[in-house]
Amino acid sequence: MQRALFILCLFLSLSAFSQKDSIRTTILKGQIIHAENNTALSAAHVLNLNTVEGTITNEKGFFELPTKVNDTILVSYLGFSSIKLKITNDLLKSGNELEIALFEKPEEIREVIIKSTNLIGVLEIDIKQVPKDRFTRIHINGLPQTYEVGKPNKNDFSSPIAALFQPVDFLYNLFGKKPKQLKKLQKLKKEDNLRKMLAGKFDREVMMEYLQMDRQELTELLSDCSYSEYFIKKASDLQMIEAVLDCYENYKAMKKGKIERNRIPEKN
Repeated sequence: MQRALFILCLFLSLSAFSQKDSIRTTILKGQIIHAENNTALSAAHVLNLNTVEGTITNEKGFFELPTKVNDTILVSYLGFSSIKLKITNDLLKSGNELEIALFEKPEEIREVIIKSTNLIGVLEIDIKQVPKDRFTRIHINGLPQTYEVGKPNKNDFSSPIAALFQPVDFLYNLFGKKPKQLKKLQKLKKEDNLRKMLAGKFDREVMMEYLQMDRQELTELLSDCSYSEYFIKKASDLQMIEAVLDCYENYKAMKKGKIERNRIPEKN
């Protein structure tokens, strides 16, 4: 009997060790190339969606990123179709180096008009020199955040029933039930290398992945948060993340306020 118990314990220990070993963190190495001409794509973005760690390919298209089995990485490059890749044991075997090919996306070429503004380096004066229209969202060095000019119509959330079917209420419930999603967005905003990566992205892919929304639902969410159509179309992914987190914090405070005001005192 004791021998049988010993063998069982040994088997369980080996099984646990094997499982732990299979999910250890390993450096995934690879190269991102153009699918049609095999040229290296430098400055391509590689993001581990599970750990919220990211990197950018070097001048020869190579990258290294910490990953584990069952992690999902998102590979993207401006003007190319992004891909998601599930990490397996085979991909992490010693000596393996991935070669990931991206295809160009057909994009309509539009005329872009660039206007310049003469700044003198004095914040109080320069902020008055920046051209403003009804919707422009601007950022001035030295100020803590960007600002949207204009006053979009605000939705009426005066009662819990009015907000029940709003996308912003979905966001509130999502972060309440899945706080890891909120922490991932907050990490994207805090990490310097991720901030640089997202400041130049406009595809919303990371946002849609973490918020479990499609592009239309994300647009409706920001509209409910009183952001203008211009900002929703033109903001970088980093600005979008900041906007969603600000909206969530404001809505959370409002919800708590409503609960306190509407609470019925308990009878003694």
